Amino acid sequence: MNLDKELQSQVPDLADDDLLQDDPVLQAWLQRGHLQPGLHGLERYGRELGSAHWRAQGALANRETPQWRPWSPQGERIDQVDFHPAWHALMELGMGQGLHVWPHEPRPGLHLARAAGFYMHGQIEAGTLCPLTMTRAAAPLLQGEGFEDWRRRLEVRQYDPSSRPVARKHSVLLGMGMTEMQGGSDLRGCTTQAHADGDGQAFRLYGHKWFFSVPQADAHLVLAREQEQLSCFLVPRHVADGLNGLRIRRLKDKLGNRSNASAEIEFDGALAWRVGEAGRGIALLAGMAARTRVDCVLGSAALMRQALVQSLHYCRHRRAFGKILLEQPLMQAVLLDMALESEAAAHLAFFLTELQERADDEQAQGVLRVLAPAAKFWVCRRAVALCAEAMETWGGNGYVEDGPMPRLLREAPVNSIWEGSGNVMCLDVQRALVQPAVQAALQSDLQARCAGDARLENAARELMDRSAQAGGRAWTQALAVLYQACLMREMAPQDWGGLFQTHRLERGPAAVFGVEGAARPLDWLRRTWLRLDA
Repeated sequence: MNLDKELQSQVPDLADDDLLQDDPVLQAWLQRGHLQPGLHGLERYGRELGSAHWRAQGALANRETPQWRPWSPQGERIDQVDFHPAWHALMELGMGQGLHVWPHEPRPGLHLARAAGFYMHGQIEAGTLCPLTMTRAAAPLLQGEGFEDWRRRLEVRQYDPSSRPVARKHSVLLGMGMTEMQGGSDLRGCTTQAHADGDGQAFRLYGHKWFFSVPQADAHLVLAREQEQLSCFLVPRHVADGLNGLRIRRLKDKLGNRSNASAEIEFDGALAWRVGEAGRGIALLAGMAARTRVDCVLGSAALMRQALVQSLHYCRHRRAFGKILLEQPLMQAVLLDMALESEAAAHLAFFLTELQERADDEQAQGVLRVLAPAAKFWVCRRAVALCAEAMETWGGNGYVEDGPMPRLLREAPVNSIWEGSGNVMCLDVQRALVQPAVQAALQSDLQARCAGDARLENAARELMDRSAQAGGRAWTQALAVLYQACLMREMAPQDWGGLFQTHRLERGPAAVFGVEGAARPLDWLRRTWLRLDA
């Protein structure tokens, strides 16, 4: 038996893929934003991330999961979370690219440049995105007096994993703690108590958090009850004389997002400082959550992109029933449908980033207010379906842990759940649409984007006629898909955008992937991943 001959149809690992140069959607958005990728380090970042080295580091960080050490050998309480060196290397890479920085200077393109890096990073390793996005989303909350030490370190593009007080750190990471065991997304059920510690802004916290993201972070923004008011507090991990009164009870054993630590914790007199006005805690933390929701959409689009690329790579090399899989009509139909879904998700994610950039544009902010939760509702759950379909393109090889598909599928549900699951997003859409200014902004924006296309105009008219149903799942889905159709019309070739309108806007997403009978599927697939031309 000639074993080498028998193995000819096995597929080599994908390596040295250029995540920027092989992605026409990402290139189109950088051109739209008039960004030169070289000036923002994006060309280098795309080449680096796609290398075999960083793909291996991503796999290692998820295989060798974080471990909790509550005590030192001397019996001192340390609550240390230990990570594999691959995690630290990926964090150093991401912070070096500035993925944790919220730009406060009004220079156009900074949000988009960061989003491009975040999108590429998420294709290789998604767990490290959590501390990066929370640190970035928290930064706007710490602009008041008393937080100067934190502000300076939040913009440092250097990873400092040391466990010590902020005054001895080069840079810092921030997390968020809102969820409690009795409340979940119902934040008004918060029972954590904040007691004033003297006459200043200092408080002592007592209580617990059921889900505490990134417990190794240097500080967390926490919701707590100040008498009868719910306020926001900054809780450092360390204070001058040692570990703050914040105790880890256990690390969560999660389905996916395995490289990233999440904990259940309790406060035992933890020193904290109020952020903003008393009683404004939910509003402040909701603003932080809104910023992270845009990153949830970006992160899901990144997973979809990588699942598609891995499928295209596999089908380009694997032979079955006398042909390369990429030449099989049924497989072409599946891949084409996945490509439509992935591209539309990326367009919507980058459009949200563009709206973030237009901070002084009231109409843009009104659209963002309603579209961000709708996009999170739709794109993040579609990522689960697409990653499952992508696994199936590999057949049995996709189901084993040797390859990337199990990790992609396990990772997919997290963005749909964290920062508000599906029904919470729909309720947020409903709350947004009762504001006349938001409804007017949405109406005006859709009229402009749909003008000149009868199918889009009819869809927009029908959607706004049913605005009383805003917040229902069907209405929320319809809003997200309509914006995807508008963006495909604007950013994609005409026939490609038309195909999306037919198979998503008019017929609605099918229960299974597979656009059959479409003309030139191979040409479209080559456009989706430019490496197919190589």
